[in-house]
This record gives sequence, C-alpha cells and structure tokens, in this order.
Amino acid sequence: MTASSESAWQRENYRYLIASLRRLRQILAHQANLSEESDGRAEDGIAPEEIAARMSAPPSVRTLVDLFGLTPFERDVILLCAGCELDAGFAQICGAAQGEDSPSFPTFRLALAVLPRSHWSALAPAGPLRTWHLIRLDGDDALTRQSLRIDERILHHLIGISHLDGALVARARSLSASDRLVASHAAIAREIGGALLRASREGSLPAVQLVGGEIGAKRDVAAAACANLGLKLYLMPASALPSEAYAREELLRRWEREYLLGDVALFLDADDDAKPDELPGVIARLVDVDTLVPRFISSRERRGPWQRPVLTFEIEKPSAAEQRTRWLGLLGDDGERLEGTVDQLVSQFNLSAPLIDAVYRGALGRLGAVSDDEGARAEQLGDALWDVCRREARPRLDSLAQRVESEVAWEDLILPPAQIESLRQIAAQVRQRHQVYETWGFRSKGNRGLGISALFSGPSGTGKTLAAEVLANELRLDLYRIDLSQVINKYVGETEKNLGRIFDAAEAGGAILLFDEADALFGHRADVKDSLDRFANVEVSYLLQKMEAYRGLAILTTNLKDSLDTAFARRLRFVVEFPFPSAAERARIWQRVFPPRLPTEGLNFAKLARLDLAGGAIRNIALNAAFLAADERQPVRMGHLLRAARREYVKLERPLNGADVRDWIDAGEPAIR
Repeated sequence: MTASSESAWQRENYRYLIASLRRLRQILAHQANLSEESDGRAEDGIAPEEIAARMSAPPSVRTLVDLFGLTPFERDVILLCAGCELDAGFAQICGAAQGEDSPSFPTFRLALAVLPRSHWSALAPAGPLRTWHLIRLDGDDALTRQSLRIDERILHHLIGISHLDGALVARARSLSASDRLVASHAAIAREIGGALLRASREGSLPAVQLVGGEIGAKRDVAAAACANLGLKLYLMPASALPSEAYAREELLRRWEREYLLGDVALFLDADDDAKPDELPGVIARLVDVDTLVPRFISSRERRGPWQRPVLTFEIEKPSAAEQRTRWLGLLGDDGERLEGTVDQLVSQFNLSAPLIDAVYRGALGRLGAVSDDEGARAEQLGDALWDVCRREARPRLDSLAQRVESEVAWEDLILPPAQIESLRQIAAQVRQRHQVYETWGFRSKGNRGLGISALFSGPSGTGKTLAAEVLANELRLDLYRIDLSQVINKYVGETEKNLGRIFDAAEAGGAILLFDEADALFGHRADVKDSLDRFANVEVSYLLQKMEAYRGLAILTTNLKDSLDTAFARRLRFVVEFPFPSAAERARIWQRVFPPRLPTEGLNFAKLARLDLAGGAIRNIALNAAFLAADERQPVRMGHLLRAARREYVKLERPLNGADVRDWIDAGEPAIR
C-alpha cells in the first residue's frame, strides 16, 4: 500500500474496531441494566460488515482471527479487553456489569456470562489466547475472577499500528537491506531466499547458519534474503537469549507471534561468544525447536551438528575482481587514472564492501585542498586511499600483536650486497603480486604457495628486525611483531587458535608479520613417542598451512637456522643469512648510528670499528654514551663511548680486548687495567 492508501485503511480500520466495540458495549449495558442504545453500527450508521467491504485490506480484527484461529467467543474476549483500554466509558460499563466491587477490567467469569457462544476451553493454557500471549491474567484471585488484560502489541495491532513487541525491543534491532552487496553475496542471498520459500511450502522451515568473519556481509546477505521474501529482519545477540527453558520458550513464542503479525525473521548474532560455556547449548535448543520463525544463526565458526536440518553458508570477503569493481565504481572519473593504484589496493588489502566504502569516504575527507592538476589530484587521492586502508585494517590485529613503528630506510641497513639484493627482491614480489598472480594468471594454477614468507637467520643484533622495518617502510605497510609468549599455550589446540586469530586479523591489511626467535615455536617436528609430540607436530603443520595461504609477507627470525624443521624451510620463499659484520661494515654502522642532531666531537670510526660487535650492540653503546654526554652537558666523545662499551661487554659477559681501545687514551680515558 502507498502512504495515502495505508492512511485511509487505518482510518477505516479504526471505524470498524469502534463499530465492533459498540456491539459489545450494548451487551454489557444490558447486563448492567443500563440504557445503551446501539445496534452495533458505527456512529454514521454503517455496519462493520459494510466498512470491511470497502476497505483495501481486511480489518485487523479479522486478520487476528485468521492468524491465530480464534473462535467468535475468543475474538470477543479480546475486543472486550481492548474496549476497556480505549474507552473510559466502556470500562465503567464493564465494571457495572460485574457488580459494584468488581474491577473495571473484564474477567473470564463476565465473558462466560454475557458473550455469545462462550466456552471454557478459551481460558486453557493451550488455547490461542494464552499460548500466543494475546491476553494476560492479572491478580491472585480465583482463575475466573482475575482481570483480563490485552497484550499491548495486540492492542496496537487492532488499532492498525505495527511495531515490534515491547518485550523484544530491548533485545533486538532492525536490520535493513543494503545496496552494497557484491555479486557473490547477492547470489547467496537469492539462494537462501529460494531455499526458505521451498521449505515453507513443504511445512518444515530449517535454520540458516551463516559462517565466517565477515560480520557485516553476513547481516547484509540475511537482510537481502529477507527483503526478497518480504520479511523484516531483526538482530538479537545470542547473549540476550535466556538460559532458563521457560523464559526462552516464551521469548521464542513472542518471535513467532511477531512473525505472524508482521512477517519478521530473527538474526541471532553469535559472533561474539559472550557466554562461551552456555552459548552452544542455548543456540542448539533454539535451532532444534520446531518454529514458524525464519532464523539466521551467525557465527565465526561452523556450529553443530544439530538434530534438525540446518542450511549452512560460508560468507567470505568479496573476490579480488569484486573488490576492484567496487573501487572503480566509487572512484568514477578518477578510476581510469587510478587503475594501477586500485590493482595494488586489491592485491594488498582484502576488504569487505562496507569497508571499501568507508575507506573511500575517509580518503576524500583526508585530501583537504586538492590540486587543480588531474595527475597531481590522482596521486594525492591514491596516497590517501593507501594510508586509510592501512589505518582501517589495523583494529583487530592491534589487540593480538605489537605494531612496530619506525622510519629506517635502506641506507640504515648495513649488509653485504647479496643480502641487500635478496631483501629488494622480497619487496619487489610483494609489490608485483597482482601482476604475477592475477594479470599473468599464476593464481589459476592453484592458491597453494602464493604466500610470501622469508626466514632471516643470523646472530643476535645483525639487523634482522631492522631489515623487517626497512621492508615495512619501503612497502608502506604495517609491521607487527608477534609475541610468542602469547601464542604458545600448553593446552591442546590453543596454540593453533591463537595463530589462526593472528593470520585472520592480518589478512584484511596484508600486514607484515614478524615472528621473532621463531625457532622457539617452529623447531624440528619430533618423532611421535607420546601424545604431546603428536600435538606439537600438529601445531607446526598448522602454521605451515597458514603461511602458505597468507596473502601478506610473513618473516621469521632465528639465531639458529639449523634448528628449523626441514619441511618448514622448504616452504619458505626466501632465506636470508645475516652475517656478523666485518670491520668495514662496523665502521659504516658507527657512522650511521648517530642522529644528525646529536653533538659529537673527535669521534674516530676506524677505532670504533675494532670492537667486535654486531649492530644491535653498537646501537646500545651509542645510546648509552649519548646519555652519559647529556648528563655531563658535553658532546659525545670517545671517552663516553669507551665507558658505554665497557658496560656493554660486561652485559654480554665478554672480555674487552685492551689492545682494541689502548689508543683511545688521548680521548681522556684512563687505560684499561
């Protein structure tokens, strides 16, 4: 109905209701020996049947009778209760009909006495009046003397106003269909709608389980399926389900009633396990119950099995082609100039359609003053899109790993040419994934082994973590260091769950994952001698699978290359050995370690390079020397560095060779004894 026709129907529906109440009012007046002239017609003399005949849709009283199978007596009981709510004079006559001390609301005793075709079964708990909570009994008196009150939702329905049951409003919220569905999700929505339509005709309605981490997409798919069926979808958190069986049954009955009155469907959100111990059982009882309500169960992982049939659909992120289409549709005229940038965005960031929309709006807001030159504008917009993508992909991973922020560049990395070349190849492969995998078709040969993984091995302090930071800055990606103490768990299966959460969270942004000292987790798979060995091997195998499937770059660092499992090493794309720096390389490290703004005086890098230390220890000495100089309000001199070097050697439990620092005496330091 249009808005105007709906308004006209509501007016006529209310006239029909009032005309129906006038008939009951006359019956009550006769019972109370009051003068009440009415023949059951409306105020303008039109009978209820005449009003109904010219209405565009049946009056709500009739739909209530049809939906719940009410007898004429049960219908009149509801109208009797409604009249007392709508008309103060009606309530007075009702009270008078029951006697001076009787309540103004009707009782079942009154209904049995005055209404035609009365029957006792109307008050039975299994009857429609109480089964569907159309009325409720108030008071502690005998059953037939308790006041009958119409349920608020039913009263509003009789008037012609449709709204969600008040008992459900606090637990649920409406989900509207969206126009942002990608083609694959729209196809799933159509499939779900067709399956539910066929099942409803056969009289058995299964629950629909939507699985995966794409929470927004699952809601959009369910809303689209319901829109195709003419249903209004409401979301209720699984945590809002009562634990008590009777309360849960009553809540489900109200949802069924709501479905009959307003064509609604229920979306049970179990993505956040607020009650991990109780939730599986509560959901199972909701799924297994025979109900009229179309039900969607949303969870990150597949649940079940259940006693009743359940339709299960995995909702994944849009494909690369769908993401690309979404980007180009948003960019409009800028799409042609930014087509290469879009390919890089799709290759690096695996985003849902709503998140792509949010990124685009965020990038436009970030631009500010835009150049009139189209090329410059496109470059600015491309940079803004990339930066906002990085920011939007962070939230889930920030709670699981430590983000490393650094501004180091290639010139800060002092390594032999072969190692530098290997690192540049890693960067090139990350940049060119779309060209090789998508444009040139390597992905069509299978998804296995498309992840880029690298092992950085070498003594502590030789630059492994620094190299990861350089790659992150070169590629303009986030670097996350994985805390192994938070990953490894002594309980069976927990380590795999932790790894799965990390890789799944990183997938959206293609972040660089850095597993420091990875040999602690990824060592040799043991010969199976007991159950603990078996589960340890499962952890290693699981990691191998996740790394092969991961879209981004995963870097493992180890001080002991030989401790890694050979099967694990075979699946690594790159293995980069970080050697202990030579004297010439140590001199270069000393030259690069001091910030430009640091005041220095009389530093001799050739003498400093004699210290047989890796880059990490050199940085520690430089930093400690800077603090010594600052405390003395002096520039950093060789003497400060010598004092810091002594402390570093003590920490490393190594002797400091006096010959290496003997000619540092002219810097003002006494000879080492």
